[in-house]
Amino acid sequence: MSKPDLSFDPRPILAITLGDPAGVGPEIIVKALRHAAIYEVCRPLVIGDRRMLERAAEWVGAGALNIRTVTHPAMGSYGPDEATLLDLANAAPDECPIGQISAAAGRAAVEYVFAACDLAMAGSVGAVVTAPLNKAAMNLAGFHYAGHTELLAERTHAGKVSMLLVGPKLRVVHVSTHVALEEAIRRVTPERVGEVIDLAYRSCQALGIAQPRIAVAGLNPHAGEGGLFGNQEETGIVPAILAARARGLDVTDPQPPDTVFLRAVKGEYDIVVAMYHDQGHIPMKLLAFDDGVNVSMGLPIIRTSVDHGTAFDIAGKGIAREDSLLAAITVAIQMSAARNLQSPISNL
Repeated sequence: MSKPDLSFDPRPILAITLGDPAGVGPEIIVKALRHAAIYEVCRPLVIGDRRMLERAAEWVGAGALNIRTVTHPAMGSYGPDEATLLDLANAAPDECPIGQISAAAGRAAVEYVFAACDLAMAGSVGAVVTAPLNKAAMNLAGFHYAGHTELLAERTHAGKVSMLLVGPKLRVVHVSTHVALEEAIRRVTPERVGEVIDLAYRSCQALGIAQPRIAVAGLNPHAGEGGLFGNQEETGIVPAILAARARGLDVTDPQPPDTVFLRAVKGEYDIVVAMYHDQGHIPMKLLAFDDGVNVSMGLPIIRTSVDHGTAFDIAGKGIAREDSLLAAITVAIQMSAARNLQSPISNL
């Protein structure tokens, strides 16, 4: 009888990118790594620059940070007494002034994401968790992406990638996001709504929910009130719902947008399909401003992110909260567990 492999570690390795080094990313990472519970459920590997971590440690009052630099994820011991770092050494402090947009910081942030993505594609890490980058800095550096999602979609050669918002009591996917309201209305078609219903189903399964209950918000007040307030429900939404039901999905009729999110929070639904950006983001921001999570669905890798920006106005003050990053780590662990047919791990 062969001896068991005692070197096997069931904790997934998470590549945590530093984000824009001039923003709050380094600070919230240092704060998150001070939570010993993280190390019980995952192996956090920071992708960044040692100088930025040490600078942030001073700001948050963490004292001297015990950093273990590795050249490959498998080299880390991932104990709670040290921060394991893949050091790209690409963010000179004098070139990345805190709280300011710079090409140097934008370039460094993108390079962290590239490195983490490549490790995930190679199977060296189980998931990628991203701290915020600054779109203006990224574009100033010559990387003309709207954000992480577009960057990762190109890097992984993914097809259709969409945004999933996850909070402690609410999950939301969107038919459209960053477009004008008149364009958002045009995008409410049976084809697109059907795609997002399927995305909602896959998103819940990725989080370990086997048979998700999917609520679909209407576009108009009272979901159109039978045509009194618009006909997009009948022409663009209902056909998609009927087609989804024919495929065996548990999907509601178009629900009044002013009540569907409350019903989801109370436990009637597992996820809500929102018709446009603000319809879904407003309830999520209201309920989970500090601990919401952004998930990119449709990528061949698992990627979660904080649901806030670089916060240049408070960067360097040591007051940025790590709640959203901890939540993003939790969701990444849950998705990794579901992918490996394991039970999801409870929140940190």
